[in-house]
Amino acid sequence: MGISRKIEQSLSGSSFIRKMFEEGERLRKIHGHDKVYDFTIGNPNVEPPERFREELKRLALNPVPGMHRYMSNAGYEETRSAVAGALSSQTGIAFNSDHIIMTTGAGGALNVIFKTLLDEGEEVIVLKPYFVEYRFYVGNYSGKTVEVPTGPDFQPDLGALEKAIGPLTKAVLINSPNNPTGVVYSRDVLDSIGRLLTEKGRELGRTIYLVSDEPYSKIVYDGITVPDVFNSYRNSIMVTSHSKDLALPGERIGYIAIHPEIESPGLLMDGLIFSNRVLGFVNAPALMQRIVASLQKESVDIDQYQEKRDILYNYLTSLGFEMIKPQGAFYLFPKSPVPNDVEFIGMAQKYNLLLVPGSGFGLPGYFRMAYCIDKQTILNSLPAFTALAQELGLKS
Repeated sequence: MGISRKIEQSLSGSSFIRKMFEEGERLRKIHGHDKVYDFTIGNPNVEPPERFREELKRLALNPVPGMHRYMSNAGYEETRSAVAGALSSQTGIAFNSDHIIMTTGAGGALNVIFKTLLDEGEEVIVLKPYFVEYRFYVGNYSGKTVEVPTGPDFQPDLGALEKAIGPLTKAVLINSPNNPTGVVYSRDVLDSIGRLLTEKGRELGRTIYLVSDEPYSKIVYDGITVPDVFNSYRNSIMVTSHSKDLALPGERIGYIAIHPEIESPGLLMDGLIFSNRVLGFVNAPALMQRIVASLQKESVDIDQYQEKRDILYNYLTSLGFEMIKPQGAFYLFPKSPVPNDVEFIGMAQKYNLLLVPGSGFGLPGYFRMAYCIDKQTILNSLPAFTALAQELGLKS
């Protein structure tokens, strides 16, 4: 007797990110926190905006009667209306509360979506590299992920995407700004995906959903904006969380938004609300729903992240590391200087540099660095990167 075979198999291929994080804990006990340079996990080190603390204090001192009780499984009407209003302003499309479900973060939202959409064996296309948990989220509901390569700039390859779409395709899952690459998909790219899914849906006689995972949509640099998917494709569903833009990952608060003109919106929303309940989420956290209702236009200080990006990007490229400059999120995704990215990660550990191999994101030959850490840790790590580059014979 033991745990299920499915979970046992999943454990054997589970996240490199967590494994490296645990290695960091071991090294910190040996060398001390200031001598270990941990770039493994996307856990924001900035504090939430001041408005968050003000709202939290206001509710604590002036509690709303019944504020900790159950509510509609979709969430509070006033919170969903606030989200809908923000989306309407952003997209020019008339959203209302009936198009929104509050969720326990983006991870909870994606599980709700795939539980609602997938029959056994149906396929969800993901673009490599991708957040590794996507495979498990789809597999939770007996679906299958189909991995499609992107171009050398990590932008979607429309030809490869078209070839991957078949009679079992139920959804295409995209993530922009992207984890792990930091690239942002342009309006032209989203429009091209929308046209392709419209054509293939018509050809196959079925709806193909575009699911857009957007927790980093407010973390962008150099004047870039993230175009919405709703103006590119009617059968689109967007998920997000406030883990990154409000630095609230531990509070597990996010939402699902469906296009108002999506096919059978009433049935889809009923299914999503039902799945939110029976998966055991029941509803998103009540206190956080009340707080974020008034924070839809708020964000952490993005300049802090841009400064860290620039320090690392400029220094590492000067050493000879090759990478695409991130347009958003808070990750770098350089090429591994040796063919085996897992071997390279082991070399970096000798200098107390904790990185994550690209294999953990479905794309060997690269590695990921999360720079949502203290600036001083980044500065302290630079001599270690110099020593690593010298060992590898890179340009110095």
